[in-house]
Order: sequence, then structure tokens, then C-alpha cells
Amino acid sequence: MVSKSLCFVLLSVLLAYYIYKPLPDNMEEKWKVMLIDAASRSIGHLATMAEMFGVMPYMDVIRFFMHSEHTEPTSDNHVIVTNTSFNNIPVWLYIPKEQSNTLRRAIVYIHGGGWCLGSAAMKPYDKLSKQSAHNLSAVIVSINYRLAPKFHFPIQFDDVYNVVTFFLQEKVLEKYSVDPSRIAVSGDSAGANLAAAVAQMLLHDPEVNVKFKIQALIYPALQALDFNTPSYKENLDMPLLSRTSTVSFWSQYFTTDRSLFEAMMSNKHIGSENAHLFKYVNWSTLLPESLKKNHVYNMPKNQNTLFVKKYPGLLDVRASPLLAADEKLSGLPLTYVITCMYDVLRDDGLMYVSRLRKVGVHVVHECYDTFHGIFLMIVWPFDLSLANRAVDKYLDWLDTNL
Repeated sequence: MVSKSLCFVLLSVLLAYYIYKPLPDNMEEKWKVMLIDAASRSIGHLATMAEMFGVMPYMDVIRFFMHSEHTEPTSDNHVIVTNTSFNNIPVWLYIPKEQSNTLRRAIVYIHGGGWCLGSAAMKPYDKLSKQSAHNLSAVIVSINYRLAPKFHFPIQFDDVYNVVTFFLQEKVLEKYSVDPSRIAVSGDSAGANLAAAVAQMLLHDPEVNVKFKIQALIYPALQALDFNTPSYKENLDMPLLSRTSTVSFWSQYFTTDRSLFEAMMSNKHIGSENAHLFKYVNWSTLLPESLKKNHVYNMPKNQNTLFVKKYPGLLDVRASPLLAADEKLSGLPLTYVITCMYDVLRDDGLMYVSRLRKVGVHVVHECYDTFHGIFLMIVWPFDLSLANRAVDKYLDWLDTNL
């Protein structure tokens, strides 16, 4: 009996040690966040072992577990949900049931997942789209673009852009009773990367007459040049998105060549002949003083030109929207940017805010004292109070400005 009790105590201590993670004092619902983080880490460990022993590739294991988060396209009392395709790209379409006497607003939504994971079918995205459609009386187009590592850049961008240009055709907008002057693009994480890139491309596309009225970028990933910004250093092991996993997503966006990942991890993947581009992502000139703290900016230096020659997408604005010149940013629509204080991608969003404001784009910026992926935390058992408040504020902003 004593030995069983001792074993129970020891197992409890080990479990608590595994779950416990020091978190910032101002982060809400810490124990719930720790449980979310522990579950995420456990799946990551299983995926690593499965790949190590040749059972299944890492990303396939993650997708297997994420499939439990998937739902069917199910309509409710307020919204009709349809799984269809635009320009041969699968999309989930959300249309309010309530009749409208005027043309509707519309939002093109792009899910996150590091270009490797995620789906419009995930319960948090489905819930967000239903809320958006019902609360805003808007048509929502949620895009299921093809994923890495099976498909590499620019396939993901091309899929999204093909959906956007198809949807913005006059005859298509008429079919869904959408007002062409009240259309937004939005996305989170890698989806926000694609949203920003699409908005830039669309702005200068002479073949598309309809443009976005607003864009909403939720904790966006915007550059693949410098992985040593203050937020990458400070938040390298925060819940859901570590520095290592972020770099892994970026590298697999371009290739399965492990050497690119290793070069990115050491910040030695951009050749010195492209040093002029670092002015666009120089955090020492683009971040507020409060976030620079004691960090010292050192421009990455590397004489190796191999990776850029082999993977030119590294310097493509469609992959890194922060690399767009000022004249390409001028004229972008009213922009809403959400960043998270304890997120490796925080500084990407803040640098974009600075650059957009510099060229006269009106930007509304919200920063939450939480971790990356908060918009996914709106369904049981991973729902967080802050997540629901952030989503409500996001929807209020859309309602006011779209």
C-alpha cells in the first residue's frame, strides 16, 4: 500500500513538473495555458519520435491529431455553410440566412498553420467564420489552400490569389449579393502573411477592378530574413509557437532540404549581396523604444549565396511582405493588426505597422498580453476568456469599418 502511494505521489510530481511552465505574470488563466502547452508539446514529442523511427513524417503526425479539431460544413439557424470551390480551389462559404435589403459585406479569410497545417474545417475557424457571417451579416470565403511540405511556395499564395481574383469578379459578387466596395481580407499567422501579400499584389493588379476596403492581420508572419529580432529572442519557448517550430515552418514553406532550416536557425541563410534588403526589417529603426530594451541590433552577415539562388522565394515579397518597397505599400487599405506580446512573431507585426504608417496608411494596432494562436482558443476545452474578448473586439472593428 505504501509503495503504491509513493508511486502515485512520484507520478503526480513528474506530471506536475512536465505541465508546469513559467509564464509572464500578466498572462491570464495560467494553468489552462500550461495544460494547452503541455498537450501541444506532447503531440510534438510523439511526432518527433514517429519521424525518428520511420513510422510517419512529423507533419503527418501533427495533422493526424489536428484532425480531431475538424468538423463538417454544418449550417445552423443563422448561417448556411457550403463546401465548394472557387477557381478549382476548395473554400468554405458562409452565407447569412437572414434576408437583406441591401448588398452584403464580405470577408475573404485565410487560415494559419505555418503553411503546413490548418484548414477551414477546424472548429475554431468554422466558429469564427459563423460568428463573422452572423454578426456582420457578411459573406465569408474561408480558403483551403494546398499545404507544405507537399507543396512549396508560391503554391499557397497562388491558390489564395486565384480564389480572390475569382471572387472579386463582378458576376460572382452579383451571384452572392456582395457589395464590391465593402470587401475585406483577413487571416491569422501564416494566413495573415498570405492576406498581406495578396493585398499588396491586388493593389497593383490592373486586371482586377475591385479592391479590398480593409485588411485585418492577426499575429502575422511577415519576413524570413531575420530570426533574431527581440521577440524571437524573448519568446523562443513560449506556448504553441517556439522559435524552432517557426523556423521549421518557414524552411518547409520553401523546401524539405534540412540545410536551409539549419542555416535559418543560425540566421545565416541570406547572402551579403542582399544586405540592402535588411533596411526593410531593421527592428532597431522600426520598433518602439519600449521593446528594444537592452537588445543590440546586428545585421545578419553571411557570404553564402547558395540558399537565395536555390530558393529565390526567400526574397520574394509574396513570401515576405515586409520586403515591399515603400511605394508598393502606399495606397494599401485601412489596416487592423493584432500582435501578441509573448509571440516570436510580435515584431514582424510591429515593423509592418511602422512601415505602413510611415507611408500614410491608417493602421489600428492591438497588442494582447498572451501567446501566439489566441484566436484558436475559442472552442472547448481550450477556450480562453481573453481569446473570446479579442475575437469580439476584432468583429466590432470589422463591423465599424467594413
